[in-house]
Amino acid sequence: MDIIIRNSGGVPIYDQITRQMKGLILRGELKEGEALPSMRLLAKELRISVITTKRAYEELEREGFLTTVPGKGCFVAPQNPELVREDTLRRAEEHLSHAVDVAKAGGVTLAELTETLNLLYGDETL
Repeated sequence: MDIIIRNSGGVPIYDQITRQMKGLILRGELKEGEALPSMRLLAKELRISVITTKRAYEELEREGFLTTVPGKGCFVAPQNPELVREDTLRRAEEHLSHAVDVAKAGGVTLAELTETLNLLYGDETL
């Protein structure tokens, strides 16, 4: 499992871990029932505090991405397709909101932005 931590920028380390693990799960790179590294092992590999990995794992469990089995470890939880779709839509909305802000600041019209989105998405009806 490749997790990249960036110390620059304003994103807390636990949040970086949480986001990257969610991505791995949503893309199917981590499968349902798959064991995750222990909090201590992940902390050692990333050279961070165990408290930080614990916080990331707790966040993932709270959001339904992980389950913890006492004495056995953390595992990828079964994914509800509706929740996965909702999370994907929420993340897309965040990116689109940023794109709209950039477009408005640069004087790009809604029609131009829509055309660009259609091209990027692969809509060949244009």
